[in-house]
Amino acid sequence: MNHRELVHSYLDAFASGKAEVVAGHVSDDFENIQVGVLGSGCLGKDTYHERLKIFLADFVNLKYDVEALIVDDDDVAVRYRMTFTHDDQTFDIQGVMIITIRDGHIAIRRDYWDGLEYQRQAGQ
Repeated sequence: MNHRELVHSYLDAFASGKAEVVAGHVSDDFENIQVGVLGSGCLGKDTYHERLKIFLADFVNLKYDVEALIVDDDDVAVRYRMTFTHDDQTFDIQGVMIITIRDGHIAIRRDYWDGLEYQRQAGQ
């Protein structure tokens, strides 16, 4: 699988709602860096898998629509639109991920999204 296909597969995996399917795309030493007001990162595939279980249960029907994808060696930039339902309310948030791929797995995910937009849509 080339880098473009891996990133598409990773983002599509979120729609499955299954943490193990999503986590299957990342390296054992995966670094999840969340940049933003409400972001909270983590280190390691096992920790990521456990956090995904909670995330996917809270954010129902989660889907990433890729708006643009740029590959530069082992780095992939993705502009996306994320939609999901939380507490019976639908959300639509834009963001950008910079993903670093190593040995056929995602090693680093830097996710830039607008937490204030999430709060605005939630009426906070």
